[in-house]
Amino acid sequence: MKKNMLLILLLPGLLCCRSKKVSLSGNEKVDIGDFMESFETVKTPYLITDSVFDSGENDSSLVSYKIFTQFVPDTVITRHYPKGVKPHLYALTKIRDDKRESLLLCIAATEAKEVLYLLCFDKSDKFIASKVLFAYDKHINSFASIDSRYTVTVTHQHKSPEGDMLYAKDAYMLNDAGGFTLILTESNDASKKSAAIINPIDTLPRKHKFSGDYQIDKKNFVSIRDGKNTSVFLFFIHFEKDEGTCNGELKGQAKFTSAYSAQFRGNVDPCSISFYFSGNQVTIRELGGCGNFRDIKCFFEGTFARKKEIKTKIQTGKKKISGK
Repeated sequence: MKKNMLLILLLPGLLCCRSKKVSLSGNEKVDIGDFMESFETVKTPYLITDSVFDSGENDSSLVSYKIFTQFVPDTVITRHYPKGVKPHLYALTKIRDDKRESLLLCIAATEAKEVLYLLCFDKSDKFIASKVLFAYDKHINSFASIDSRYTVTVTHQHKSPEGDMLYAKDAYMLNDAGGFTLILTESNDASKKSAAIINPIDTLPRKHKFSGDYQIDKKNFVSIRDGKNTSVFLFFIHFEKDEGTCNGELKGQAKFTSAYSAQFRGNVDPCSISFYFSGNQVTIRELGGCGNFRDIKCFFEGTFARKKEIKTKIQTGKKKISGK
């Protein structure tokens, strides 16, 4: 009886010791569980602002560079900081879901530069991707949100010389290749709107009979490129309707359902689009659920004519010799 009573008295203390977070500020090896535990769990939808840089990080959230790079490649840091510079790293929050990837937020800070990172780990807690959400800039207000579908939206705001509030908003989703795909961009800044549209699949092979560029005009087009086999293809759709007030953009992989028809289905959302090829045209129609990739009052739909490819003439280098 006394032994049982002693065990009952000791049990709370033992549980308390086991639940205490392991310090990650040293150089000793820790396991991935301890690393994950150092990030506070939050739920979606989640919003984080650049005021996080003013919050004054404490030593309890400090992660040493050596421990950090046990689980995250050092190239995540070295591509944004000069060679040899090891910023202080602070664990912030995580969005944890046993059925899908985990998203972690951390700060990297030196006297010259502060950056907010988004780190992504798969179901087995293996690192797969990272992204800088924003850096500290006293002239710009920045904030980021993450919804239940893991759509990451980053917004930057600043005032024009005339005093107008200008913004630029970009939305990203994790792709199957282990990176983040830009799915939507929006701005009321004329200088941003005039920028050239970047086609992320433009340089990929186009040997399939349907591969090519289909367009209504330069701001409304569908690009088709070769897939990993003849039963699938890669696509990129961009449209701007109603004088630029209704925009949409989507990149993905579609599967042929017949000789002339194909369909795209999103992996983590209900977005679905049909493709029908006829002559030198492709007709697309949104079947549902693509609101994450467009403005609310417009849809992925329309018929696009194939753009004629301009073939570059190859110079042979031969010269005509006079008198012969």
